[in-house]
Formats: sequence, C-alpha cells, structure tokens
Amino acid sequence: MSEQRGAGVVETARRITSGEVTARQVLEESLARIARHDGRLNAFSVVLADAARAEADARDAALAAGGTPGPLNGVPLAIKEELDVAGAVTTFGGDANVTPAAADAELVRRLREAGAVIVGKTTMPEFGAYPYTESVSRGITRNPWDLTRTPGGSSGGTAVATATGMVAAAIGGDGGGSIRIPSACCGLFGLKPQRGRVTSAPHPHLWWGLGTTGPLTRSVRDSAVIYDVIRGSLDSDLYRAGETGSFVEAAGRDPGRLRIGWSVKPVGVGVRPDPLHVRAVEETARLLGDLGHDVVAVDPRYPDPTAAFVPQFFAGIRTEADGVEHYDRLERRTRETCRLGSWVTPRVRDWALAQGDKVSARANRVFDDVDVLLTPAIAHRPPRVGILDGRGTVASSLRSMPAIAYAALWNVAGNPAAVVPCGIAEDGLPLAVQLVGRTDDEATLLSLSAQLEQARPWPALAPLPPA
Repeated sequence: MSEQRGAGVVETARRITSGEVTARQVLEESLARIARHDGRLNAFSVVLADAARAEADARDAALAAGGTPGPLNGVPLAIKEELDVAGAVTTFGGDANVTPAAADAELVRRLREAGAVIVGKTTMPEFGAYPYTESVSRGITRNPWDLTRTPGGSSGGTAVATATGMVAAAIGGDGGGSIRIPSACCGLFGLKPQRGRVTSAPHPHLWWGLGTTGPLTRSVRDSAVIYDVIRGSLDSDLYRAGETGSFVEAAGRDPGRLRIGWSVKPVGVGVRPDPLHVRAVEETARLLGDLGHDVVAVDPRYPDPTAAFVPQFFAGIRTEADGVEHYDRLERRTRETCRLGSWVTPRVRDWALAQGDKVSARANRVFDDVDVLLTPAIAHRPPRVGILDGRGTVASSLRSMPAIAYAALWNVAGNPAAVVPCGIAEDGLPLAVQLVGRTDDEATLLSLSAQLEQARPWPALAPLPPA
C-alpha cells in the first residue's frame, strides 16, 4: 500500500500544501490505482485523466507562485454521474444523453474553487432508481470487501472509489438512502444533510422533496471539510436549509451529554433486520452509554411515508427522463417505471409533497424526548450482485425494501442522517449504524460520529482486488 492511498482529504491537502508531494504526484498515483484495479470493481464510468492532469498542474503552479491554497488543494475527487462536470456527458447511469455538459454543476464549481482535482465520474444505476449499482450500460459495480457482493447504491461507484483509496473522497446523492446505503455496505462515513443544505443548481431540485447530494468519506472530518465547501443554497433552489455553523468545528468538539434513543424497528412492514445489524445497534448503544450519554430504547412510532415517497419517486424519475436527449435509449425497466408513474400528475406530486410535510411532523415527534435516534443503517447484509437481473419495476422495488427500510423515511422528512461504520463482521463485510438528528442539526451528528470514530476506529481502507 502506498502512503498516499491511505491519506484522506485533510491529510492529502496538508501534504500537498506543505510541499511533501505535488498535486500531480498524488493524481498520478490515483490514476495508476484506477487503471490497475477498477477493471474488476467498476467504480468509474469515465476517467478524465487529461483534464485532471491539467488541473493538478494548475494547483502546483498556483502554490509555487505564492497563491493561497484552498482546503481541498490538489485533492483527487470523483463525482457521481448525475452531476454535471464540464466536458463530460451527464449520463445519469445510462446511454440516453450524448452531449457533454457545457459547465460544472454549482457543487462541482465550489469543489474546484476550493482546490479539488476532478478525476472522473462514478457509476450508478440509471437515475439512481435502486439501491444496487447495476445497469445495462454500465454493468455491475462490486463491493471491494467481497467481489460477489453489491456495494449498495445508488452511489455505489462513489463508495467503491473512496473505500479503496482510488480517490481521497467522492460525491454521491441520496434520494432514499443512496449516500447511507453504500456507506454501510463499504465501511464509509456518509452523512445525508438536511434537505436544502447543498444546492442542486443548475437544477431546482433532486427528486423533488427527496434528494440531496454530499460526500462519502473515510473519516468524519473529511466529510465536514467537504460540506463546508459545498453547502449553501441559491435563489433557484426549491428548498433551503436553516442556518448552521461550521461543520468542521462541529466535528472537532465534544458533543456533550446527549439523550440518545435506539430502536431496531423498521419503518415498513415485512422487513426484518439481520441479527448482525441488531447486534451492531445494541453494542453501539452500550458504547454510547459508556461515553456518558443517556441511552434508552424507544419506539419511534414511525409514520408510513409511502403516500409521500412513492409519488415523489415516480415524479423524480419522470422529470429526469423527460430531460434526456434520447428517451428511446433508456433501459427497459426505466421506461416501464415512467409508464407506471404516469398517474403522478403535477397535482398528485404537489399533494405528495404536502403529505411529506405531515410525515415529517409525525416522524420528528421522537425528538421531543431524545436528541439523536440510533437505528440500523440497512436491514440486510449486502446481497450478491445481480439482484435486479431481469426484473421489472415492481420486483426491483420489492427487492430494494431491505436496503431502504431505515433510510427513506428521513428523505421524506428532510432530516439529516449519518451512517457510522462499526468495523467488519464475521462474514468479512462492513457493519454500520445510522444516527438521525433533529431538523437542521447536522452539527450534533458530526460531533457524535467523531466521538464514536475515536472510541471505535474503523478500517481506513477496503482491499484492492488483484490486478
């Protein structure tokens, strides 16, 4: 293992800024790892090597000229396919678009302004419709801890690129758990921020009330640094989060004594958590008690989010599908989803958004009694790849239920929620738990997650497969 492969965002920026290495050297190591190992992992849909080299050289030249380096100076990052990167096609995980984006998404622009080097774009299922990174055009993305297993999704390529150290961190999106699910499957820290915390520009929204974007990282501090760069809304955004302070400062301070409620009860019926995940929650609850928190079992009395989630899901898919250049090139299952969702008229969509407000009010009642809710991250262990092969919309949705059982409610409600690794289980795959916070309270989740990280460190890197 090279020294740099183990370096995250903060350490990489420090090494480049101090002159220990150059941005170009760090980038070449990243590109070499991708070239050597990604053929078996399928984390990247496109590698922007030439553009990244020019960007790294520009970072080195600016530093040599006495310029002030940004917090991401020279750090190699990757971007999920649903976000615009200038000069690359925004494929949404399929083949329906062919024209390269003329400009960066605002989030990508902010990353570059902070000094990041954009290495490439990462694989996802078409439109991020399912929590497993498999598609007709991009093939199957594999979990580096076990190549027969899924890394989750829809930010599966993002997770694999980060977990293996092919890049220091990468950007994903979360419309029903798609930051948290692959983080849980691959042993990463993944925070879904408060709805409206990160701009969706140039688009007014991501899946209407459900989606947001953010990083998957190997440490809490790395996530906080990136969020402090990308957070903030624009006038064009449909949603805006409330005011909050520095995420880096939050990650660096003691959380104080918190009231923490824990539950392994799934939101929906018909799903049972794996015993390993129940054990992970129980052990984390005991650890939090040992750290001085007031920890109690609770019944969250979850509301049923179906009436809000399902119409927004269909509306989100159809909105993105309506915007592609070649609708006929969409996958058969995607076109089926669009047909099945034809009943979601604008009036139905707006009704669903209003239902989401009601779901949010009921879901947040748990925070009348606790500061943070502790749950499993996912119900099942990462399943074998090919879980969606040959299946249509309904069957694929049913197979996705265990992955989203604890996650999707908080997309409807809008609350911040974080997945924190718990180490490696007996089956050789990562374990994780979910921490859910009050509206606009990412700060508590970051400080508590950092405390857990210090008390129970997790593996920094997943193994790289043989070349």
